[in-house]
Amino acid sequence: MELSSPAKINLFLKITGRRPDGYHDLFTLMCPVGVCDTVSLTFGSQRTRVSCADPDVPEDGTNLAHRAATLFLKALGKDEGVEISIRKTIPVAAGLGGGSSNAATVLSGLNRHYDAPFSHEELMDLGRSLGADVPFFIFGKPAIATGIGEKLEAYQRLNPFKVLLIFPGFSVSTKDVYKKFDFGLTSGEKEFINMKSKDQIKGFKPEHLFNDLETVTASEYPDIIRIKKLLSDHGADGSLMSGSGPTVFGIFSDVVRAEHAKRTLSRHDRWRVHLAEMLI
Repeated sequence: MELSSPAKINLFLKITGRRPDGYHDLFTLMCPVGVCDTVSLTFGSQRTRVSCADPDVPEDGTNLAHRAATLFLKALGKDEGVEISIRKTIPVAAGLGGGSSNAATVLSGLNRHYDAPFSHEELMDLGRSLGADVPFFIFGKPAIATGIGEKLEAYQRLNPFKVLLIFPGFSVSTKDVYKKFDFGLTSGEKEFINMKSKDQIKGFKPEHLFNDLETVTASEYPDIIRIKKLLSDHGADGSLMSGSGPTVFGIFSDVVRAEHAKRTLSRHDRWRVHLAEMLI
């Protein structure tokens, strides 16, 4: 079974509080995009194995896709495994949710193979124990996410922008970025909307792009600001860092400008540049 495993972007991300357990409450609009890994499942194995050519992806039990398969089969009461092969296109530790997407894809693929023993909601509940973004990828469409990102409500007011994603060639630790976040210094710089009420988001516009974490990551990696400026100079309607970074994306209403920007910015030796559709 061969499955597509998409990336995501955060079109805005507001941190609304810090929990006693150290996690942060969020208010974010997430959208899947057409930059995809390929996950292949081969059945009939006695134990679960993961293979991936990318050296940054673990192949042992710490891999989220491996954990997803183990969790699913245990919940189903099956004493067997599955061979998981991952062909990476989504950069690792890039703010695009690649690992969570792979885990969600495994859960969905296994559920299909075993004739849907779990409902969509039950599958999302399984995913929640693996990571806050996993339910979103099972949900599979643009959504407002609250809590630590696991509470989802479909968002249907997105225009089909072209998205140009630029991974600058280095990874960042999500945990470290959140640890360095300071409510007093980096929160609320752009009060374009009352983020406490999703009912007030009548329709997403490029000027709504906002990420509380961008200042944190950009303070250590100035390439993020440089990429944002280049995207603007090449005709993007708006640009933003996704998640905890370091990937930066620009949204384009003009397809010709988007394609020209891709050709030009792809010349940078270290950057990985992808032009994709919003999966809405």
